[in-house]
Amino acid sequence: MSEMRGADLGRELSAAVVMFHEAVGARLGLSASDQRALALIGRHGPLTAGKLAEHTGLTPGAITGMVDRLERAGFARREPDPSDRRRVLITSTGEGGETDVFRRLATAMQDVTRRYSESEQQVIADYLTRTIGVLREQTRKLTRH
Repeated sequence: MSEMRGADLGRELSAAVVMFHEAVGARLGLSASDQRALALIGRHGPLTAGKLAEHTGLTPGAITGMVDRLERAGFARREPDPSDRRRVLITSTGEGGETDVFRRLATAMQDVTRRYSESEQQVIADYLTRTIGVLREQTRKLTRH
């Protein structure tokens, strides 16, 4: 595959991912950042605002506003940390239907994955892992103060 074709496919993939998340956001009334925060809470369990800020790269003030929006929409709630009552944990309520949206996506992606041999899947996974690393590094460079 030529470099130009790879770059074109990379841009198309990026655009498709953004459009998907915009559609999810429109359906659920969430921004991309809100979706990311919910995904992080779902994956890592209840998080403090500080940990959520670390994971997202957002400021604590931005996290407070985000959690306020997620609470108002019924997607998250603040709960006292049972091990330290001075801290608050942000938990997902499991509401909102996002699980159905992402379950359908996962099923469709499994159908795509089955078309490839195990060794091809390993190459694809390596490529995606490296691409994620590049994107994260470029994001860090853009967001350094």
